[in-house]
Parts: sequence; structure tokens; C-alpha cells
Amino acid sequence: MIPRQAVTVLGATGSIGVSTLDVLARHRDRYSVFALTAHRQWQSLAEQCLEHRPRYAVMGDPGEAQALREVLSLKGSSTEVLQGEEALRYVAGHDETDIVMAAIVGAAGLLPALAAVEGGKKVLLANKEALVMAGGLFTRAVRDHGATLLPIDSEHNAIFQCLQNERADCQAGELAQRGVRRIMLTASGGPFRTRPLSELSQVTPEEACAHPNWSMGQKISVDSATMMNKGLEFIEACWLFNARPEQVEVVVHPQSVIHSLVEYTDGSVLAQMGNPDMRTPIAHALAWPERIESGVASLDLIATARLDFCEPDYQRFPCLSLARQAAETGGTAPALLNAANEIAVAAFLARRIRFDQIALVIERVLERLPVNEPDALDVVQNADLEARTLAQTLIDAL
Repeated sequence: MIPRQAVTVLGATGSIGVSTLDVLARHRDRYSVFALTAHRQWQSLAEQCLEHRPRYAVMGDPGEAQALREVLSLKGSSTEVLQGEEALRYVAGHDETDIVMAAIVGAAGLLPALAAVEGGKKVLLANKEALVMAGGLFTRAVRDHGATLLPIDSEHNAIFQCLQNERADCQAGELAQRGVRRIMLTASGGPFRTRPLSELSQVTPEEACAHPNWSMGQKISVDSATMMNKGLEFIEACWLFNARPEQVEVVVHPQSVIHSLVEYTDGSVLAQMGNPDMRTPIAHALAWPERIESGVASLDLIATARLDFCEPDYQRFPCLSLARQAAETGGTAPALLNAANEIAVAAFLARRIRFDQIALVIERVLERLPVNEPDALDVVQNADLEARTLAQTLIDAL
């Protein structure tokens, strides 16, 4: 009988966290829940703790932590409630944790994910910002600490499957040495793929968050609408698979059935297909190199009927172009891009700037701030802070 593996879910109340717990609940004989974390949604985390009975629960906000502590005590739960960034790193790198789902959205997920890597864990990376901000430092830490890094984004997980890796070393060798000609990242195009350009300035947060295929949080939904999400995935793919920017292409595929493709030098193209449900890549990474039931329905090719593809429209999606430029520039440029985007998206959701001004803020930040060599974590963090400060100043002036 296989010993149960202990899983920590960072960002348990988000869409990835909820999907992860759904998969774990289907395999209680294989997995136990060691720790769950959330920033503010203590009511949702309380429900999860009562169902999955983790040893620890971590809240980012002290007031929310106290509320969670009180309700769990009333319910007779033995889960210990911790709080703050240090507690996040503690549960991520804990000796009793075997697997860490790194699903905290944004730059806030970098340090906990890095703690899991430094603890030599099997890290399921759903937080793309960790590689966007500090790809070189992060991948070096994976090698130095003997961690296992598996991608959760549906596109990167698809590429990983198509590369037919015998071991979880995504970066093993140059792509050309592995017989790979190019990687193709698919993108749905979001809710505004066919919206007239003249109307994009009038887009509301509600419209931007209404993704046609995927159920996601607000920030990621807006990123999908601007295609910055695909831009961040572009940068992440370069780090994950040891690829140069010119070896990665973005292809718009509205149905979201083919999650990504890999073309080999002999002309073969391998594609990973499936219904747009994040439980598929989560189950794949949890059990890799085995396969387990995810709860996802079988793909009905007859009902799908057709698959469409086209090139991305960079005039419609300037954020995608900015991300590609940042990848080509290298250094701290991706960290600047990510930080400016987080501030701009938050401002859009708060109705302080228009949808079409998100890219404008990011572009101006990239133009005005210097790019440095990210040879230490504090360099990355300083770039992140500078970009956030400047982005906020630019937003205030709009």
C-alpha cells in the first residue's frame, strides 16, 4: 500500500485551491491535507478546515486569523491557526509536507513558493509570478535543493506532457538537443477577442471578469482579457522549458480544447487536449508520473465539432507585446512588468482607470525604470517595489 502524502495548499480558497481540494478528496487513501492558507476569506477557509482537517491553517490578515481561530474552536477543530508571511513559509517548507500546491496569486506567492523549493518539496506551481519575477533564482534553487517542480497552468502542464519527460526536470538540455523545434502556447483570446477596438475603452470590470471558457479569480480574469496572462505564461515557459523567446509562439484558440502544442524537428506536432477544467493538470501533477481520476468529464470531440486557430492581434492586446519585449530584454524587466500590471489591474477593478489604460501604465513603467541583473532576491524585490510605486503615481496622474 502506498503511504499517504501530506499536501499543503497555498491559496486554498482561490479557484486553483478549491479544485485541488476537490481532487484530493477523491483520493483520501493517497493524500492527506497538512496545511491550508488564505489571505482574507476566513469563512471559506473555515469550511475547508472542517472538511479536510489540516494540521495548520494560515491567514495573511491578523484580524481574519482571529476570526478563523474562534470559529474553529467553537466547532471543536484541532487545526492550529497561524498568521503572516513567516507562517506561510513555515508550512510550505515544513518537514512533514511532501507536496506543496503554490497557488497564491501575484508577487505575494513568490516567497512561500521559494520556501517550498528550499525545503526540497514536490512543488506544483500555479503561481506564474514566481518565475516571471525571479526565474533564474527560482530554477537555480530547484536544482540546488533537489526539489521537484511541476507546472499547473494548463498550457505549461500540456507542454510538459507533450515533451514526454521521463523525469520532472523541465529544463534538461536545450530544446534543439531534445529534438524540439518550437513550443506553441494556446490562448482563448478572452472575452474581447472580437469586440470592436473602439469599444475597449468602455469595458467594465464585470465584463472583463466574464471569461467564456474558464472559471478564475478577478485578477487572472482581467489578465486573460488583456492577454497579459498569456504574456506572463510566455515568460514562464521560457524559464520552465529552457527556451529562448523566439522558440515560443502564442496561438489564439477560442475553444480552449487544445491546451498547448510542441513541434519536433521531424515535423511531428504533439498536442494535449481536454475539457477546460483545471482539475486535469492538478491531478496530473499530483500523481506524476502516475495517472489518477480527476473528476473531469471525457472530452466529446463530436460535440466540440471544430477547432479554430489564429494569430494574436497585438493592436488589440498590447499587454502581450509588452510581455514579449520584457522576456527579450531579460533582467528585472519581467519583474517590473508584473508589478506594474498588478497595480494597474487593481486600479481598473476599482474603476480608477479604463481597461485600455492598463497597458499604458505598464508601458510607461517599463520606459522609465532601469533594468538590472537579478542576481539576488533583494534586487528583484526592489524592482518590484519601484515599479509598484511608479505605477501608482502614474495612475494618480491619469
